[in-house]
Amino acid sequence: MICPNSHIAAMAPYALADLEPPQGKRLISLAQNESAISPSPLAIKAGEQALAGAQLYPDPEWCELRASIAQVHNISAQNILCGAGSMEIIASLVQCYASPDTHVLSSQYGYAFFCSASLVVGAPYDQAPEDDMTVSVDALLGTVHSSTSVVFIANPGNPTGTRINRADIVRLREELDDQILLVVDEAYGEFAEAPNEPIFDLVERGNVVVLRTFSKAYGLAGARVGWGLFPPGIAREVRKVLNPNNISCASQAMAVAAMMDQAHMHHICAETTSRRNQFTADLRQFGLTIPESHTNFVLIRFEDAVTAQRADHALRAEGVFMRGMAGYGLPQCLRATIGEEKDMNFTRDVLKKWFNVENSK
Repeated sequence: MICPNSHIAAMAPYALADLEPPQGKRLISLAQNESAISPSPLAIKAGEQALAGAQLYPDPEWCELRASIAQVHNISAQNILCGAGSMEIIASLVQCYASPDTHVLSSQYGYAFFCSASLVVGAPYDQAPEDDMTVSVDALLGTVHSSTSVVFIANPGNPTGTRINRADIVRLREELDDQILLVVDEAYGEFAEAPNEPIFDLVERGNVVVLRTFSKAYGLAGARVGWGLFPPGIAREVRKVLNPNNISCASQAMAVAAMMDQAHMHHICAETTSRRNQFTADLRQFGLTIPESHTNFVLIRFEDAVTAQRADHALRAEGVFMRGMAGYGLPQCLRATIGEEKDMNFTRDVLKKWFNVENSK
């Protein structure tokens, strides 16, 4: 039998959600961090129209897409790269700038794909402690060593939902060695409560990359479109390893239309935030602990791992599927995507009933 490379054989598969509800129960999936609100009607129409030209390869330079992103964010289209979701871009960055001889660094509860991408190229992956489930700049700086080549932070974080401010990111960049690449993944950036703190200007330093996605605030998870702003030299190298036809014609057209419909994106963010805040307040009222979230999900913290498992069992029995966080070193937590209002109310009621029974024992 043909054997894979040893470091690939040693890897566990990337964990995906288990979404099989009990017989007779309607699935309520709160496990994938998808938008509960459909994408812009303009995006749907654009995708349908683009399918008429599906016999042709998509634009490998994403010209219209880059132009729309540049217009909205007031940045240079020339320095934008696009990927099949930001995951492709993360993997390509690691391919270019990490190896078995260099280390990749992130935070204690950093996005799991940072680790997966690093292991694929055989690069050791280090994690710095977080401070109350929030990225700690001091801890990151204290974990850097002579072989660190890339530092990833997700801001806001996944699965914690917490964020640090621009001043913290600037300090991190200033105190890192100039030869270390800082990658800031802002997949949930549109949900953050301080939109007046963009960090795109840091890219001009030559050693910062900022990533965004259409999967969350634009409701286009199924279209698989991500993008990043790059220093020219880094963009040139990463472009070599991106699939040259990575985003379909329909997905590019949908992303362009979605980007130009900022009103719909803001509607998604506002409605999701309202539901998130209400759900958080409801759960806190009957005694559950939830860190402040700046995303389209919340992290629910239970007394211990066993209690979290019992809560998860009670939820699944009713068809409600959250994501267990044991793989992140948080076995006492469940992560809940913010879904439709009726589903969040139903989930609240299931948890409240479970909580009351749990505490009456």
